[in-house]
Amino acid sequence: MRLHRNLVFAVIDALNLIFNEGEYADKVIEKILRYDKRWGARDRGFIAETTYDIVRWKRLYTEIAEAHEPYSRPHLFRLFGVWCVLRGIRIPDWKQLEGTPQRRIKGRFDELSKIRKYRESIPDWLDELGEKALGGSLWTREIAALNQQAEVILRANTLKIQKKQLQALLSDEGIETETLKGYPDALKLKERKNVFTTKTFKDGLFEVQDASSQLVAPFLEVQPGQRVVDACAGAGGKTLHLAAQMENKGQLIAMDIYESKLKKLKVRARRNGVHNMETRVIENTKVIKKLHSKADRVLLDAPCSGLGVIRRNPDSKWKLQPEFLERIKGVQRDILRDYSKMVKPGGKLVYATCSILPEENSEQVQHFLASEAGHEFTFVKEQSILSSQSGFDGFYMALMEKSN
Repeated sequence: MRLHRNLVFAVIDALNLIFNEGEYADKVIEKILRYDKRWGARDRGFIAETTYDIVRWKRLYTEIAEAHEPYSRPHLFRLFGVWCVLRGIRIPDWKQLEGTPQRRIKGRFDELSKIRKYRESIPDWLDELGEKALGGSLWTREIAALNQQAEVILRANTLKIQKKQLQALLSDEGIETETLKGYPDALKLKERKNVFTTKTFKDGLFEVQDASSQLVAPFLEVQPGQRVVDACAGAGGKTLHLAAQMENKGQLIAMDIYESKLKKLKVRARRNGVHNMETRVIENTKVIKKLHSKADRVLLDAPCSGLGVIRRNPDSKWKLQPEFLERIKGVQRDILRDYSKMVKPGGKLVYATCSILPEENSEQVQHFLASEAGHEFTFVKEQSILSSQSGFDGFYMALMEKSN
């Protein structure tokens, strides 16, 4: 691979914004890719993937490079030099990369790779937490799986098209996919490509949604004609899936505390041809009270640590803090207590997270069922999805039913 100076400098700029300014990697990549309109798909791919790679292995690379916060530009180039050496890429004859100690880098890599927290590039506290929660051998497998680059998975929008037809149309646009057993609407890209520029995407024929996430809406067992509430809808990937499962019939209420997210959802819903959805901003408790005992189905895709999705958000390993985890567990308990009141007698509730920690998952459900708010509910089933077993994101979901 021949390295181009302007692309490498763009990677260094991105790393500076992520590591020193605390900006989110996905937003930084969007910003950096606007630098030069002449960059083609391969150039953009190099910038995005190299940046994500160095972010993913930040702890390992900084240890090898002996680089420390705040990272100066020479330190960031040292990280890039480590990336090159470990990928067998010839170091170019540039002054910024002069004297890159290739043999020492390889030696340090071999040495540090024996220690899990360095090998998997995670903070000490997170390594200890994972081992305590899952046990040593399962955590070792799980964190290794969560450090793999996430594949691109699509969900056919069955309001407009069936999976087989979508596969054919994508193929006509030069995008080859394969089906996934056990995921009825999913297609996996054989090769990474920007699918957002395709006609099929603009026509609302699919959404990008991880295979594990595609299991949540069916878990709620919705029926056309019901009143369904997605109470933590966010930008609405699961809301749109619920609309498809409801065949656009009945009432689908998407709620969130952030109006900006619901505005994005409205745009996506129009593209998807969703007609049975309305959005409601949770500005106060009245919004929830108005729906007490009125919903056939309620989905609580609760805010969480996001540990199950660090494959696609590698910088979250560094942004996540133990205090946040404690705080979010309190939020999860409050959401279960307050939002479950919207379920009507005989109705069903799904509590879901994109976490792999029992303390955010099954333990929260047990706590709820033992509480006053949960005494009317019975536990039906749960599913814990680990990345090391599924090959996709880590997820959890529990289905509960309210007595008549």
